[in-house]
Amino acid sequence: MENTLTVATILKPQGIRGEVKVKALCDSAEDLKGLKRVYIGGVEYGVLSVRAQGEVGYIALKGVFDRNAAELLRGKDIDALREDMPPLPDDRFYIADLTGCAVVTSSGEDIGEVISVTPARTDIYTLQTPKGELSFAAAEGVIEEVDIPNKKITVNKKRFKEVSV
Repeated sequence: MENTLTVATILKPQGIRGEVKVKALCDSAEDLKGLKRVYIGGVEYGVLSVRAQGEVGYIALKGVFDRNAAELLRGKDIDALREDMPPLPDDRFYIADLTGCAVVTSSGEDIGEVISVTPARTDIYTLQTPKGELSFAAAEGVIEEVDIPNKKITVNKKRFKEVSV
């Protein structure tokens, strides 16, 4: 497991005082409110304030005082230490922990390895398989078990075939 998590992407400067508009890569921009420090390109920034509106947030960073400084951060990812993030409910996982997991059926058949997860109302998992890339929606009944310590995700074969492309 990684020590840092990518929690947002900077979309653009917001206003003239150095605030940035971000797209939250967690469940909600509300999850960013507890952060006291973040990392952008390996540089630590203190967090002065966070306003949240659904998936979008507005963050004021220490040392970013005007629109010109904020413009230099456009398009960059914001990372946070894992321990600074709020605890997850039992049935939720960080994308960083899912990436690299083997996906197998409940009968033990190996399907592939998770190479990315696209957050959506129903998350989309992309796998690398022997035949190329394959995607599936994490719809109800597809994923039976997620075992992060052993890097394994077990799926229901019948439901998996119904939702994979």
